[in-house]
Amino acid sequence: MQIFLTGASGYLGGVLTEHLIAAGHRVSALARSQAARDRVTGLGAEAVPGDLADTAALRLAAERADAVVHAAVDFTDPAMRKLEEPALAAMLAGLRPGSPFVYTSTGLVYPDTRGVPVDEDTSVDSEHSPQPYKVLGERQVLAADGPAVTVIRAALIYGRGGSGLLQGMIAGARERGVATYIGDGANEWSSVHVDDLARLYVAALERGDRQLVVNVATRSRTSMRQIAEAVAGTTGARALSISLEQARQALGPFAGVLTRSSPLDPSRAERVFGWKPVEPGLLDELRTGSYATATRA
Repeated sequence: MQIFLTGASGYLGGVLTEHLIAAGHRVSALARSQAARDRVTGLGAEAVPGDLADTAALRLAAERADAVVHAAVDFTDPAMRKLEEPALAAMLAGLRPGSPFVYTSTGLVYPDTRGVPVDEDTSVDSEHSPQPYKVLGERQVLAADGPAVTVIRAALIYGRGGSGLLQGMIAGARERGVATYIGDGANEWSSVHVDDLARLYVAALERGDRQLVVNVATRSRTSMRQIAEAVAGTTGARALSISLEQARQALGPFAGVLTRSSPLDPSRAERVFGWKPVEPGLLDELRTGSYATATRA
């Protein structure tokens, strides 16, 4: 297939590009800068100049493609919904009826369930999600008439030394000599290796299911304290508990995200796609894998 991909120059998108090309697909990739164009062409994709604000370019690229994957994301941009809504509309309008459209969402759309696992039937709403624009984006693509839409709700993505959260924790530990967690740090998160996640995307594109929402996570859960302790061990820092108030002073509203616990039930991904993660677990990656290697370098 000819696949149009947004976000190919980013962490997840770059790995997706590799897996799509390895599976025999051709990839055209949105690239808003010369550095992004160099990166995507280096991965073997065709660069499409433009950004998410260029709706004409997005529609044309979707018209020329057999499928679209939207993986461009900026979780820190409060105006992201204003940018993403018309971008999604343009790509959905350009695709031929029945063509696959894969939307990248996040497990953070779920409410905080205090450790109770969530499946795809768990109710989500923008008022109780730390990523409200992703809830709205899901609704937009699932309501589209024509494309075969799959929404992927990914857990904490790790591997290949990437992930904004983990890289931030490692950088902070190096700078301050401590890797912090909030309170007792017992709240558990689900996670998924970026290569295992990319394999699910390939499978979703090749199946082309309609209006499918799927959680993607390993069955392991990792507490925030365990993550902090692994980061501390990797960087030579020490793990340190801080209060929620201290965390809010340092991190603002993001502190509340770090106290959440809504483990993802991956049963649907396993059942529908026969998906099984095969890459090393999160703690192994932190202690002896790509993050430890990068820290030593």
